[in-house]
Amino acid sequence: MTGIIVYKSKYGATEKYAKWLSEETGYPCVPVKEADINEVARNDIIIVGGGVYASGITCIPFLKKNLNRLKGKKIIVYTCAASPYDKKFFDALIEMNMKDDLKDIPVFYCRGAFDLKNMSFADRTLCRMLRKAVAKKEPKDRELWEGALMECKEDEACDWTDRSYIKPILEAVQNAGL
Repeated sequence: MTGIIVYKSKYGATEKYAKWLSEETGYPCVPVKEADINEVARNDIIIVGGGVYASGITCIPFLKKNLNRLKGKKIIVYTCAASPYDKKFFDALIEMNMKDDLKDIPVFYCRGAFDLKNMSFADRTLCRMLRKAVAKKEPKDRELWEGALMECKEDEACDWTDRSYIKPILEAVQNAGL
């Protein structure tokens, strides 16, 4: 079976997972901006990856726009976020992003990275404001994602990417080929 990995990576974690998936599957990986839907649609398996920003999965607009062209294909979505996996958060993320025709597409969670100094001015400003608000909470009262936000120092990068997160995605690819 043929396959392709299409991803949207703002700061690099989603791209890192795309490259690891490519190494394991032999599928090419292409950024969303460079993806030719005609080329994507020629494949049997389409893996689509995107980061989580403001509760949205960044690759979903690409998928929604092109879903009619991808009918009959095995589509797999993975997402990256700085927070550790949390079922409540993940379920809400799925409910918000995977509606209607997307609801039956499997979605996998990969932990990403956080690096304030390499963020855009807007993202850095929002994160700093959020960190100030979260800092007022007692650590025991913080949500899991809030703890992750506070875990990194202002001047250091935190990278939680781990190749083991792609194992369930690879299993889904293998099962699709049966």
